[in-house]
Amino acid sequence: MTDVFKLLKADHDRHRAILAKLDDLRGDSAKRRELFEDFRIEVTAHANAEEQSLYSVMLGNPELQKEGRHSVAEHKEIDDFLEELQDLDMATPEWDETFRQMKHRYEHHIDEEEEDIFPAAEEELSRACENEMGEVFAERKAAEKAEIAADT
Repeated sequence: MTDVFKLLKADHDRHRAILAKLDDLRGDSAKRRELFEDFRIEVTAHANAEEQSLYSVMLGNPELQKEGRHSVAEHKEIDDFLEELQDLDMATPEWDETFRQMKHRYEHHIDEEEEDIFPAAEEELSRACENEMGEVFAERKAAEKAEIAADT
C-alpha cells in the first residue's frame, strides 16, 4: 500500500532541494542546465501524475472541487514558467528573474498543498482511496517521466 500524500510530500522535498541547488548557481553551466532539466522533467511528471491520481478524484468530489481546480490552475502556471525558462538564455538576468518568480510560485504551491489541500483531501477520502491514488500516482509518474525524456 502506498499513501499518495507521503509520495507527494517526498517529491516536494526533492523539488525543494533541487531548487535550492539551482538558486545557488549563476550563469550558463553544464551543472545548471542539468539540474534545471532534471527539475523540469521531475516536476512535469509529478504534476501530470498528481492530476491523474489525486486531482481527478478531488474534481469528482463536490467537497474538494474548488481546491482541485485551484491546484490544477497552479500546475499550468508553473508549466508556463518552465516553458519560458527553456526558451530564455540561462546566462541572462532575465532567466534569473524568471527562475526566481517560478521558484517563489512553486514553493507557494507545494506549501499550500501540504498545509491546506492534502489535509482537506485526507479528511474527505478513505485510506483505501489514498492508497489506490498512491499506486496510480507511482505508475503514472514513471510513465510520464519516460514519455517526457523520450520527447527531449
